[in-house]
Amino acid sequence: MEDWSVVHKVSLLGFLGALVFGVVANKTHFCIMGSISDWVNMGSRVRFRAWMLSIGIAILGSQAMVQLGWVDLDGTMYRSANFGLAGFLIGGLLFGIGMTLGAGCGQRTLVRVGGGNLKSLVVLIVMAITAYATLRGLLAPVRIDVFGPLSIDLEAQEITSQGIETILAHLVGASGQTMAVIVALVLGLGAIIYALKDKDFRASADNILAGVTIGVLVVGAWYVTGVIGNDDFEPVPVEALTFIAPTGNTVNYLMTWTGAEINFGIAVVLGMIVGSFLYAISSGNFRVEAFTNQADMRNHLIAGVLMGFGGVLSFGCTIGQGVSGMSTLALGSLVALLSIMLGSALTMKVQYYMLDDGFWSALHQSLADLRLLPSGK
Repeated sequence: MEDWSVVHKVSLLGFLGALVFGVVANKTHFCIMGSISDWVNMGSRVRFRAWMLSIGIAILGSQAMVQLGWVDLDGTMYRSANFGLAGFLIGGLLFGIGMTLGAGCGQRTLVRVGGGNLKSLVVLIVMAITAYATLRGLLAPVRIDVFGPLSIDLEAQEITSQGIETILAHLVGASGQTMAVIVALVLGLGAIIYALKDKDFRASADNILAGVTIGVLVVGAWYVTGVIGNDDFEPVPVEALTFIAPTGNTVNYLMTWTGAEINFGIAVVLGMIVGSFLYAISSGNFRVEAFTNQADMRNHLIAGVLMGFGGVLSFGCTIGQGVSGMSTLALGSLVALLSIMLGSALTMKVQYYMLDDGFWSALHQSLADLRLLPSGK
């Protein structure tokens, strides 16, 4: 491995980390869409707390490396001073709707593909094509010409990044470094305490395993790309775990194999599928699952489009923005996370009420349930 290029070293480590992610996510049934469903439909937040635990660990670990000077997260896409509020809001909503229609977010789609789910394979292909088209293809003008001008230039307000601590430090006139420590401790410890204070969560070994593993892997990803990949002659982009744009890059990589080079994101996508596949085979849980009817297929096709387009607009998914982005303390990541949750919860509510009512009536009642509109009762 000593003779390998930095790109290949980083990619191999990304693949191995994602392999672990795929195994653990399959074993523990880690699913953020499922956790929101548990909360909305059954009032249970046990699985949701696993997500919060991963966020807390990712924040504390990543910010510790920043304070030690190991990594610089200011140059990542998450902390840009170009604050794409419309993209975070609309993209997050679209992604949340899509992941509900497709029965899983980006990472869950990869896990289910590894487990033999053909429905998720269709979602993955459509999501990847749509994401790539939004990045560099037919849909790119929409992203650039429609959503680009709606971005807020924070530098015009003398704010150097969209980091929550940077904005707060600017408003109160405090030290940015001091504020970073305070915000990291409040958000990081707050998320961990929230997760662990529930006795049902503490009794769930699988949920604890999932939360700890994902949080540690995000921290590890920053270390791999930010420290090992910090080469004077062959630097690699500093990034962590995200699954929307990399799926598009993976499809392009597979189609242009002889003229393309692997990178960290592509390796992570492949590692997730392989890890889930290995666990599914070894545990005897590998099952081929196909569409049950036309409506099922239609929902999954729409899901792929919404997740691909929305995920690129919002700069990530439930892991990309929800954990990796949050670990950078970016305000956009928080907005995107909340938008994804809202889109998912709203879709679940609408689906439920449409069993008896029309769409508009179901939408009104759903918004009322979420306390976004008066109930009218």
